[in-house]
Amino acid sequence: MTENKKTKNIITSLLFLFLIAGIAAILDQWTKGLVRENLATGERWMPWEWLATYARILHWQNEGAAFGFFQGWGSFIIILSFVVIGMIIYYFPQIPKKDWGFRLALSLQMGGAIGNLIDRLKFGEVTDFVSVGNFPLFNVADSCISVGAALMILTFAIQEIQERKQKKEESIKME
Repeated sequence: MTENKKTKNIITSLLFLFLIAGIAAILDQWTKGLVRENLATGERWMPWEWLATYARILHWQNEGAAFGFFQGWGSFIIILSFVVIGMIIYYFPQIPKKDWGFRLALSLQMGGAIGNLIDRLKFGEVTDFVSVGNFPLFNVADSCISVGAALMILTFAIQEIQERKQKKEESIKME
């Protein structure tokens, strides 16, 4: 592969990464902004009271990681976020384009990391607002990170199944 084609592939890969991550981070910041502008910390909004038992919007500030874990670890989480984002940017161009599930998963995770990092740097804490049942509060960034992790696991599982199937077919052909 020529140096020009390699450079073009890297740029194309990074454009995909930054587009998906950017959309995720913008959506996260937009929704958090709506919550901060319209609800005081601790205030709840419920358009349909019958749904309140199951889901509600509740403005909360979180100094920890996703879902309230690691409270008081803000500086460490900021450093870790930069490391994770840097590793994704470095590693992403090396992932084959055919591994779109893995690429999408990493893009969502980076977008989530950026969304929460912006809050940490700007406010010293992260705005959470989605409250479902008794589950810890979360936001769009947390959702992107979680969906990205689930997609990554699903992608690896599908690849593993396909590889086993291919090996089985090859061994049958050899017999």
